[in-house]
Amino acid sequence: MIALQIRRLVQLSVLILQSGWCGVASSPTEEGALRSDHGEHGEPGHQEPHKDSYSTFASEFLESRYLSDDGYPFPTAPPVDPFARIKVSDCGVTKGCIRYGKPGCDAETCDYFLSYRRIGTDVEYEMSADTDGWVAVGFSSDKKMGGDDVMGCVHDDNGRVRIHHFYNVGQWAKEIKRNPARDEEGIFDNNRVTCRFKRPLYVPREETLVDLHLSWYYLFAWGPAIQGSITRHDIDSPPVSDHMISIYKYEDIFMPSTAYQTFNSPLCLLLIVALTFYLLMGSP
Repeated sequence: MIALQIRRLVQLSVLILQSGWCGVASSPTEEGALRSDHGEHGEPGHQEPHKDSYSTFASEFLESRYLSDDGYPFPTAPPVDPFARIKVSDCGVTKGCIRYGKPGCDAETCDYFLSYRRIGTDVEYEMSADTDGWVAVGFSSDKKMGGDDVMGCVHDDNGRVRIHHFYNVGQWAKEIKRNPARDEEGIFDNNRVTCRFKRPLYVPREETLVDLHLSWYYLFAWGPAIQGSITRHDIDSPPVSDHMISIYKYEDIFMPSTAYQTFNSPLCLLLIVALTFYLLMGSP
């Protein structure tokens, strides 16, 4: 008799726990076992899924995905600049620079800008010009266009800036398939073509390639492009360095553009003074 009462008490306790009246909810396994014989509206064979299982799993997964072992969020990586800006503060210190344009201009405001520096067995060049087409530098032995090794950055119709190798045949630039440039970067922004590339300091002797460890006159040119092909430069007489440039000497050279050359010429200043004196004193 006592055993029967104990048995009924145990059964009643199990029913109370399963019902959740005491704040203890049944596990999904127990729910499945209880409902395996009774589906929706008492129909057999239906199991109701545990509604919170997915959300619990998702939150736990995200926490483990974005938290470190110590429970702290991982640091967010800084945005990557696709093209590092050219630093003119390094000009004459850790690299050589040549500027052509308005006095005080920099890599983003000069009509033309070029920098060079040695990196191991390479020379890194940076070029920028106020154009939507191409910008180039030529290495010459005589200040004249013709028989020159030329590196150019060309903006194509797809918006990309590519590095090309040319050889001046007279006044015409012929593209050369063998391109010594590497680690190329280029961007077209604010109506400017800007690029950066490396080129070996020493190359096998060849007509279309010069050794950059030697000094050369630098020819500067820029102009429009049609479907990724260069056309005639913007000015009739592109600027040329007044002396040979050595990549072992980091200079900061400024060359005034045509608009700023008039009053920089001693002869022009002398003429202005003479005319002023003539107008003030009157003719004899």
